[in-house]
Amino acid sequence: MKNLSLLYKNLITFALVLSALTIPSLNCSAAEETAINETDYIEESAYDSNTAYISDIEILGSNIIKPDYILSKMKLKKGALYDKDLMQQDLKTIYKLGYFTERMKAVPAKNSNGTISLKIIVEENIPITDFTVEGNTVVSSEEIMQYLLPLKGKPQNIAAINYAMEQINQCYYNKGYILSKIDSIYDDPDGTLNLSITEGKINSISIKGNEKTKEYVIERNIMTEPGTVYNENQMKQDLVRLYSTQAFKDVNRSIEASPDDPDKYDITIELKEQRTASVSIGGGLDSATGVFGSLGISDNNFRGRNQRVSVSGMVGSGVLMSDSSIMHKVNYQGEISFFEPHFLNADNSLMSKIYYRDLGSYTVPLAMERRIGIENTIAHRLKTNKRMSSTLTVGGEYVNLREGDYGKISNLYASHGLNIADRAKELNGGFFLKIAPGLSYDSRDSAINPRHGVVASVRYEESFGLSQFNQTNGRLTGMAKKYIPVAKKSSLTFTGRGGLRVHGGENTPEYMAYRLGGPYTIRGYKVNGVGTGTSFIMGSAELATPIPFSDRLKLAFLQNLRITFWVDAGTVFNPTNSSIIYDRPGHAITAGVGLKLNMPGVGPLSVDYGIPLTNPGPNGNRHGYFTFGVGDMMY
Repeated sequence: MKNLSLLYKNLITFALVLSALTIPSLNCSAAEETAINETDYIEESAYDSNTAYISDIEILGSNIIKPDYILSKMKLKKGALYDKDLMQQDLKTIYKLGYFTERMKAVPAKNSNGTISLKIIVEENIPITDFTVEGNTVVSSEEIMQYLLPLKGKPQNIAAINYAMEQINQCYYNKGYILSKIDSIYDDPDGTLNLSITEGKINSISIKGNEKTKEYVIERNIMTEPGTVYNENQMKQDLVRLYSTQAFKDVNRSIEASPDDPDKYDITIELKEQRTASVSIGGGLDSATGVFGSLGISDNNFRGRNQRVSVSGMVGSGVLMSDSSIMHKVNYQGEISFFEPHFLNADNSLMSKIYYRDLGSYTVPLAMERRIGIENTIAHRLKTNKRMSSTLTVGGEYVNLREGDYGKISNLYASHGLNIADRAKELNGGFFLKIAPGLSYDSRDSAINPRHGVVASVRYEESFGLSQFNQTNGRLTGMAKKYIPVAKKSSLTFTGRGGLRVHGGENTPEYMAYRLGGPYTIRGYKVNGVGTGTSFIMGSAELATPIPFSDRLKLAFLQNLRITFWVDAGTVFNPTNSSIIYDRPGHAITAGVGLKLNMPGVGPLSVDYGIPLTNPGPNGNRHGYFTFGVGDMMY
């Protein structure tokens, strides 16, 4: 094997997806097979050697490969009866080890005692002294060398080199560079082994199938660029981003070798658009809004720019299962929202909305509450950690509070020895400018039915009183959830939440108070049933498991339906007047069971029945309540 390039020529093949280099294990050519089979390779005396025993076997010409290694591969052993056919097979076996040329022979010599001394003469291939690697840019030479260095100092072995090449290709494949290939391998007279790698660069990227969606909208979601080495992992992320825009029902890619340069490739992004405009009419039951009906019009690919515009309205009968502090009034809500997923750059998004709400106040007892506001939230995905994002919300809000039942509230104040003149503070509303920075982290394995991971958020909101500056206040809220898988499909969730009024004092409007009780905080209590105050802490533990045998039924919604078993606990600090006049307990521990249906784009729809484990207070029920919720728990 004087020149390795002659032996390896045309042995390297390229597979598009696996990019697997195959250098076949060296087999004897027809001429070599014949040569080894010829009796010239076995020199014998003119006696019947097949009746003689082997007294010793000596390996000659093996300088680097240890003789013991060669002997271990042979069938003929010291002390065995000499067999010419077995000797012929052993010569072939030695040759196929890959370290030796075809010039080898066996010489049996007769000893005076009638035994045979067997000499096997071999010639080693040229040893590998060094390596050079060319063409690699995305995988370092140091990383490639770790597969080649075990060959250094040993005779050239086509099987060992073949294995090293497969490892190098697997290294590229594991990193996503599936179009890479080793296009040539040859040796120098001094034993240097030279590798040339073509990594599979992208010649062009074209887009096919978009009719409504603007091409620049598609391009900004594709991080893969012409001139770079193709990476399948990066391309998959690009396709997921395109699919998550909700503008397409199918997203794919095809790869073809460039006609101008076979070492480069043309990528085609193949799209199938879907209808993105919709009109929705719905209704349901929720503890906060009662029986409600809703109407919405939306477009998730507005003007083909992947912007989302929606107009929605809802009318509810009023809060269900609330204590007597909440006025039973028809609930009106309306909202116009606009979402820009690519605000200034790919790491930012913008959500803007204008809203109107008219309802019985949840926090100010027996008051009517009307809110009109505008809000803009910029979300930024952090480059240092893709699971983290920051938000900044800026908005303005007008709040109007008016009396709902003066006679009843007067009697309540009087019965608790409170001055009815303080009622005016409870009805304080006004204009507010809100600035709220936030930070969130999400490592859940799924947004629909997560089983492991963590989701956490913290938000500080500064509300500037524009009509009365002494109403300016700041609040800090936070939440953390930990998901732990249980069995094959169940999960255990631990949740902690808290809220604190950082500053503001007694002039902070009461409608900004925190509240506990109802479907989104402490279940098993009426809305506000635990109390309202300037701060709170609460925690929950919940086991969610699929309905037994639901996987046998061919109903898609059952796959997202879970039975839940839970415990909630929480405390409100610095209670407001409404907590005092309704004798709310201020703290609670409950346990219960429920059904939760996770709806993509909506969140969980839940029905729970909870029983208080602590004193529910005079307005509560020790047997508990049902609660109905749409979306996740607040804060």
